Amino acid sequence: MHLLEPLVTWRHDLAAIRRDIHAHPELAFEEFRTADVVAARLQEWGIEVDRGLGGTGVVGIVHGNIPGKGTVGLRADMDALPMQEVNSFEHASRHEGKMHACGHDGHTVMLLGAARYLSQHRDFAGTVYLIFQPAEEGGGGAQRMIDDGLFRRYPMEAVFGMHNWPGIPTGRFGVTAGPIMASANEFSIVIRGKGAHAGMPHLGIDPVMAAVQLAQSLQTIITRNRNPLDAAVLSITQIHAGSADNVVPGHAELRGTVRTFTLETLDLIERRMREIAQHTCAALDCEMEFDFQRNYPPTINHPAETAFCVEVMRDIVGADNVDDHVQPTMGAEDFAFMLQALPGCYVWIGNGLGEHRSAGHGMGPCMLHNGSYDFNDELLPIGATYWVELATRWLARER
Repeated sequence: MHLLEPLVTWRHDLAAIRRDIHAHPELAFEEFRTADVVAARLQEWGIEVDRGLGGTGVVGIVHGNIPGKGTVGLRADMDALPMQEVNSFEHASRHEGKMHACGHDGHTVMLLGAARYLSQHRDFAGTVYLIFQPAEEGGGGAQRMIDDGLFRRYPMEAVFGMHNWPGIPTGRFGVTAGPIMASANEFSIVIRGKGAHAGMPHLGIDPVMAAVQLAQSLQTIITRNRNPLDAAVLSITQIHAGSADNVVPGHAELRGTVRTFTLETLDLIERRMREIAQHTCAALDCEMEFDFQRNYPPTINHPAETAFCVEVMRDIVGADNVDDHVQPTMGAEDFAFMLQALPGCYVWIGNGLGEHRSAGHGMGPCMLHNGSYDFNDELLPIGATYWVELATRWLARER
């Protein structure tokens, strides 16, 4: 493994920053303390700082000492999750119901490590933009930063992201060209019937039976309308109806999520869901309200930028430790909005299996969005080295 020596030397300092952020998690658009920590470190290292994009976002600007007009963006997310941490080690969350259970604390510090190195080694041409983004966990902070003028104020040739990935061994990377993470979408279908005594159902219109039939029928979209080679998920996760055993309720509601890797398949599923809901409810004499919310689009890596990232990763950890056809996931990521706006690539860095956790960790697995999770500090110099090498080599490439 070929790591930049200063980053290895700083690993304990970086781990201390990471653990401090872990102990003080902040939810979407509430990352005031985290943003203060980031901005203070960047300024301490002589880096120009812009604050406020997307609410609590921070952008660091590092200019190289060699003349050049090349630009590149590196992005890390800063927010935590609204869930309880079950770890009891010293740096466990000090805020009830808030936890860095997805490793954004580590993402932030890997980019900070790269920032410190770049500020001290400016022997490159062009400009590196360090993007510290709020509200990835459902808040759409990436889009908020874009709407606030991120790419207008700081024109970038490409933008890159990285996420730790439990299950991939430490010291390995995973990436694939094309879709790597799915779109995330929510739906609600409210069925309105006519309440009645359960012993005299003929006097009412039963929305429960309509909900049951609709739940079954919606799955035919996946099995009969969708191209089986184009992965998609339609999960009904909630059905609500009624309040008493002897009452036919007046309404029922189905809620759930749809995940796809292409917008074309998403268009198909939304259209067919609406049609099936309308006709099924009409056939059973019910009325319905259909709501479909598109939250995050699929995260789709650009081929040329992906190939570039693969070469950088191979030079750092060796070709045997880079899976350039990693299996995509049906999880979602709002870095997708940035990849819709600019060329770029989103990679996974292995977080191991959990053996790195300090004494006092919870008994659960070290998986994302789990109360026993903790970021692996061994990744800090690896991820920071990746960011530095990616940025400087991008700026040095022929145009």
